[in-house]
Amino acid sequence: MFYHLLTPYADQFQLFNVFRYLSFRTGGAVMTALIISFLLGPTLIRWMRRKQGRGQPIRDDGPQSHIIEKAGTPTMGGVLILLSLTVATFLWARLDNIYVWIVMGVTLSFGALGFIDDYLKVTKQSASGVVGSLKLAVQFAVALLAGYYCMTAPDAPAGIATSVGVPFFPVRLFEQWFNAPGVPLGLLIIPFAAFVIVGASNTVNLTDGLDGLATVPVMIAAGTYALIAYLVGNFIYAQYLGVPYVPGVGELAVICGAIIGAGLGFLWFNAPPAAIFMGDTGSLALGGAIGTIAVAAKHEIVLAIVGGLFVLEGLSVMIQIASFKLTGKRVFRMAPIHHHFEHLGWKESTIVIRFWIVAVILALIGLATLKLR
Repeated sequence: MFYHLLTPYADQFQLFNVFRYLSFRTGGAVMTALIISFLLGPTLIRWMRRKQGRGQPIRDDGPQSHIIEKAGTPTMGGVLILLSLTVATFLWARLDNIYVWIVMGVTLSFGALGFIDDYLKVTKQSASGVVGSLKLAVQFAVALLAGYYCMTAPDAPAGIATSVGVPFFPVRLFEQWFNAPGVPLGLLIIPFAAFVIVGASNTVNLTDGLDGLATVPVMIAAGTYALIAYLVGNFIYAQYLGVPYVPGVGELAVICGAIIGAGLGFLWFNAPPAAIFMGDTGSLALGGAIGTIAVAAKHEIVLAIVGGLFVLEGLSVMIQIASFKLTGKRVFRMAPIHHHFEHLGWKESTIVIRFWIVAVILALIGLATLKLR
């Protein structure tokens, strides 16, 4: 909004010229989301405590320490994240950019689905919310639409829009092999994009099991993709690095900045012992946002590296289920894998900080793929 309101007067007032710079608006989104979180957080938490009473129900089959320590903590803290993220984005992003609307559409849709899920859990005082099959169906419907609109974006070159970039391989190599900047998928790019978006959303949701565990890795991923989106959306940098150039996608750096600011503000209240949980309202939305940004920036596969911690959490659940169904035995003491380490005797703070360290290392590896081509 600021861009459209103030840049027309940049010639008369030189100060307004800074709103043309993507880096300035990204920084503005960080600070705006952070301030909104700080201002609204205490009031929202008090209101949630009054409305939710006993708070989020704790699973009986989870670690026993959670039943004692976390019972009564309100959930739906994702509302705070979504409010600060949305306001910051619409204030600082260019609203004539289709990628902004695609990412925010997925984020808010997944957030609404998560809110309904959290609401049902709280009102029924049950760990079961929306039926799993229905939740996946809604997610895939929204994600398929996002994949379609990314593919048909007005400024997206046809070859880029229907292909998948592969890390460690330069664009020119694929142009020689396939006459495209990546592996050409044609219309299959739409279900592939949906798989990435839904997978990111649900693996972030699985990671959100300890205070602060999901929040910081999401911010790390957002910071990484802010840089990726900025570089991919700049023709000179994209050409130099040998990555696909996607016009307009650099604007997603503003959303990434808003995610970082909203995450920092929420972490202030979610730091152990948490005053509020983000719930599915936040985790589904944030995962969907990161997944959609990866799709739009044509760095879908890199997300498996940058978000490797989320992948690990998701794989641990799939391995556990498959092993128990096939052999009747469990590979982990409990899944997702962060609970496995709790059963091994690791303190919650130890698990959280070590997982943050892993997330930083994976993000650095993901960034390295930009140059190692």
